[in-house]
Amino acid sequence: MGVRLMVVDDHRLLAEALASALKLRGHRVLAAAAPVAGAAELVVSRAPEVCLLGTATPAEPGVFDPVVRIKRERPQVAVVVLGPVPSPRGIAAAFAAGASGYVRHDERIEGVERAMVKARSGEAAVAPQLLQGAFAELLNPAAQPDDEGQRLLQMLTPREVEVLVRVADGEDTRLIAAGMGIAPSTARTHVQRVLMKLGVGSRLEAAALAARTGLLDRAIPPAG
Repeated sequence: MGVRLMVVDDHRLLAEALASALKLRGHRVLAAAAPVAGAAELVVSRAPEVCLLGTATPAEPGVFDPVVRIKRERPQVAVVVLGPVPSPRGIAAAFAAGASGYVRHDERIEGVERAMVKARSGEAAVAPQLLQGAFAELLNPAAQPDDEGQRLLQMLTPREVEVLVRVADGEDTRLIAAGMGIAPSTARTHVQRVLMKLGVGSRLEAAALAARTGLLDRAIPPAG
C-alpha cells in the first residue's frame, strides 16, 4: 500500500524530483515544499503519514527545529531525514528531535522507499552502514572533532584568523591594517566579517570567545 507523504527540501528541484519518482511508484505525495525552515506549518496542516526532510547540514544547531515542531503538534507523522553521510552528532541530533529515520541523500529510491515504510510502521529507519560508521567514529574519534574552537576556526579564512589574533592582541584598525599591509577600510571589513561569523557584537566579545573556546591556541600567529 502506498505511503501518504510530503517531501521537504531547501532545494525545490530536488524535492520535486524525489516527489515525482515516488508518485510513479504508487505513493501519494501531498506536497513537495521548500524551504525546510517554513515547511513545518505545512506538514502540520496536511498531516501526512511520513515527511521526508532534506538537509545538507545535519550537525548545524537548529536545523531540526522543524522536526521538533512537527512531532509536538503531529506526533503521528514519521519524519525521515535525507542528508549527507552524518557525524554521530548529526544522527543523534536528528533522533533527539524526534526523527524516525536517517537516509543518505544519494540513496537509491528503493532505499528511501524502505525507510518510509519502516518509519510509518513505527520502526527506526537507519542503514546499518551509517550506524556502523557513527559507532566507529565515536569509538575512534579524530582529535577533538566536535571541539567548539575548532568549529569556529573552520568558519574563518586564514586572513580572518590573523585579524582575530590581532584583535585579541588589542590592535585597533590602524594597527591591523599596517601589520597586514592592507587599507584601513579593508581591515575594518575583515573585522566586521569576523564578528558576524562568530556571532558577536564587539571586538571584546570576539576576543573573549576566541580565548574561551581555545581558538587562539590553534591559530597561527601573524608574522611579526
